[in-house]
Amino acid sequence: MSTDPVRQLVAERPTMFDHRFAGMKPSFKVSNGVHGIESISNVYLINTADGDIQINGGMGFEAPTIRDQLAEYRKGPLPYLILTQGHVDHVGGVSQLRRPETKVVAQENNPECQKDDERIWGARNRQSQIWFPAPMKNNDEMQKSAKFVVQDRPTPDITFADRMELDHGGVKLELLSVPGGETIDSLAIHMPGRGIVFSGNTFGPLFPHFPNFGTIRGDKYRFPENYLDSLERIRALEPEILVTGHFLPVVGKQLIRTCLDRLHDAVSYVHQKTLDGMNAGVDIFELMRTVTLPDNLYVGQAYGKVSFCVRTIWEEYMGWFHGYRTSQLLSVQPEHVSGELAAMAGTEKVLERASSLLKSGDPERAMALTEAVLAAEPKNQAALDLSIAVHEALLAQPHGAENFWYAGWLRYQIGANKAGRVGGKG
Repeated sequence: MSTDPVRQLVAERPTMFDHRFAGMKPSFKVSNGVHGIESISNVYLINTADGDIQINGGMGFEAPTIRDQLAEYRKGPLPYLILTQGHVDHVGGVSQLRRPETKVVAQENNPECQKDDERIWGARNRQSQIWFPAPMKNNDEMQKSAKFVVQDRPTPDITFADRMELDHGGVKLELLSVPGGETIDSLAIHMPGRGIVFSGNTFGPLFPHFPNFGTIRGDKYRFPENYLDSLERIRALEPEILVTGHFLPVVGKQLIRTCLDRLHDAVSYVHQKTLDGMNAGVDIFELMRTVTLPDNLYVGQAYGKVSFCVRTIWEEYMGWFHGYRTSQLLSVQPEHVSGELAAMAGTEKVLERASSLLKSGDPERAMALTEAVLAAEPKNQAALDLSIAVHEALLAQPHGAENFWYAGWLRYQIGANKAGRVGGKG
């Protein structure tokens, strides 16, 4: 067993490959009068002497199950429902779970975050199905069959900027803005005197894992400075129970502190190494290859991936123009003509070279050449077969199958190639 508590906790906790819908796991107790429901994003209920306070609403199609699971813990009216962020898996069930007396509470940027989701609804849903086919299918089917809107887009009744106190039925809550989480409306909930902090997705859905500053599912970039500031705000509370947005809480003041310290140092290290490389003129893709975490700064990479985050940090500071080829400024990119080049060189020769590169242990260059052949001949069976082999080799590399987003994309592409499709497009 590892003597590193961070490494041990990463090994013990579920990952996004263990993603759960409401009803897949029994409800659980956080503390006296505090209960949790595991769902796409967890829902929590806090009992007070004058009713209950709920945290988050899950997806719309989960709401009936969430209601059933919460029923045995309900103690009276529901005066407050707090949203830890505006993503669809937090707000979707609100209309079905709130009561006439319920006030929805959120950070003041919540409406704007919901608008962002609405603006790119089609693009994000289409791309998200690569990783979340079941939730998208369930939600679409429920929307078609229901006589009312299942997936809610609630307007908060009460908002705050930086900090807000709730004192209800003998329970005190401190709501804190932590815009370094997945969204700029992210909030954490502190129960003073009880050592409990609901962190939502401030640290992403997996803890303790490297943050996902640029998700390939599709979302706005997230900034390391804001993440570090938000981490420090939660760390200063010295939580004894960290109630995360997914899976079961993390318990133990020292363990939580060790994890938060490690996350802070790991993100600071990658951030600074990327800046140093940028200022020294190192190419963005070289930085993606060379900036890695030393063993003493180990955190999980099953959600955020260091190489992806390096690229995101570079582009956050410098933008999408990398400054080394004119075609980056044009609408025609090298990949748009790679098929022509492969055809001129002879697709069989290009495939032979790609196969040789794969055998020599260079799947990345093999991938580029294989994609060039498929751009020229999308139904080339030999190229499709080689593409499958290259994706499988990438998946088999160290940490290749660890990261939810990377592995999910690779497996999706393998399936698409097996079905005779290029790029996962039907």
